Amino acid sequence: MKVFSVYGYSKSGKTTTIEMLIRELKRRGYSVGTVKEIHFEDFRMDVEGSNTDRHYRAGAELVTARGLYETNILFREKLPISDILKYYTQDYVILEGVTDCNVPKILCASSVEDVVKRMSPSVFVLSGVISNEISKYEKLPAINAVKDIEKLADLVEQTVKDWEFYEC
Repeated sequence: MKVFSVYGYSKSGKTTTIEMLIRELKRRGYSVGTVKEIHFEDFRMDVEGSNTDRHYRAGAELVTARGLYETNILFREKLPISDILKYYTQDYVILEGVTDCNVPKILCASSVEDVVKRMSPSVFVLSGVISNEISKYEKLPAINAVKDIEKLADLVEQTVKDWEFYEC
């Protein structure tokens, strides 16, 4: 399993970049999973008073919500990425918004100022809105996922190694 992260500020093109990469990696015959980091403090997956919430309040350590078309296992804690990835078997797992994991990263930005503020040594390419303005920042390429997804996916294939090479 190969794991990499796409991160940046809101409205910088992260989700669009990920959508395009998923489609292209699938077209190339890979299976793909994703993990979305949500940075809103008020966000909750479970609603107070729901049946699953009532199960937790009664003392269940783990609760699963199973519907006709999806299953959601609800943990009442923020799990480390390494624990989350134990549930994945896909060829590629794309992390959206995850920065606390030492994996290769695609930085999406809207401006050069955003690039400077969010730069990390693990960034191997820029994408998102900034790629409409520049094709390179210092030694890093800036590749537009909408216009040149093949080139971006080629770089992902060349750069990202198997999960066990990284630390989280």
